[in-house]
Amino acid sequence: MSTQPIERKPDWLKIKLATGDNFKELKNMMRGKTLHTVCEEAKCPNIHECWANRTATFMILGDICTRACRFCAVKTGLPTELDLGEPERVAEAAEQMGLQHVVVTSVARDDLADGGASIFAATVTAIRKRLPMCSVEVLIPDFLGNEQSLRTVLEAKPDILNHNVETVERLSDKVRARAKYRRSLELLERSKKIAPSIPTKSSIMLGVGEEWNEILQTMDDLRAVQCDIMTIGQYLQPTTSHLPVTAYYTPEQFAELKGEGMQRGFNHVESGPLVRSSYHAHEQVKSAQQA
Repeated sequence: MSTQPIERKPDWLKIKLATGDNFKELKNMMRGKTLHTVCEEAKCPNIHECWANRTATFMILGDICTRACRFCAVKTGLPTELDLGEPERVAEAAEQMGLQHVVVTSVARDDLADGGASIFAATVTAIRKRLPMCSVEVLIPDFLGNEQSLRTVLEAKPDILNHNVETVERLSDKVRARAKYRRSLELLERSKKIAPSIPTKSSIMLGVGEEWNEILQTMDDLRAVQCDIMTIGQYLQPTTSHLPVTAYYTPEQFAELKGEGMQRGFNHVESGPLVRSSYHAHEQVKSAQQA
């Protein structure tokens, strides 16, 4: 597999900054409602594009994660925050933005008995009340394998249940903290058994040391548990204390992987250097529904 020198980012990873009125308005709204977005906390490269287009991924349950994954820029520590008013404020913000598709994710809250599942469910319900025609996607942690927590989220009837495996099985313990590759697959499989009508989705990032055949095996593993949507993107090192980038994949390689995924039966594959789990999420919903 051909890769680019890791000392310098290739040209296709350059992004265009947009800080117009929509971007500024959305940022002020988030601060005014004391809301967090994974766009900011995880230093997403698409923040300017998405915010300028009035889309965002809300991050609930605070901004301190109980895990310390080696790829993630979100703060780690012992959370002290459990804000029961947060679901309503997220719904208010989504309504003010006039969103047609909302993505709700969270930090990992291993300190909570249900991992924060009840707050996820309350957020979905609050959004549905204010925006009945809006689709809602949840990007959930693994809840340490707690099936009841998963049921709590699914009972709120999100339009998409998203949980990321993040990387290939061989590297999972190195890249992720406490999360287990097989437990993630089990969560996606359980979701299909509990709520077969809700599409499932997962994501991997490339450039942390995986081999091409391992990427294809991950696709096979996800299809084996009937995962409907897959996103594939380039890992970018957020700080020098995080995992280094081992390879930059070309746009052509990402296009090839999209083809591999579609051949395997995914309803939709979003694959590209700057793709993140929530990137073009609304388009993914449409593709999955049409399929």
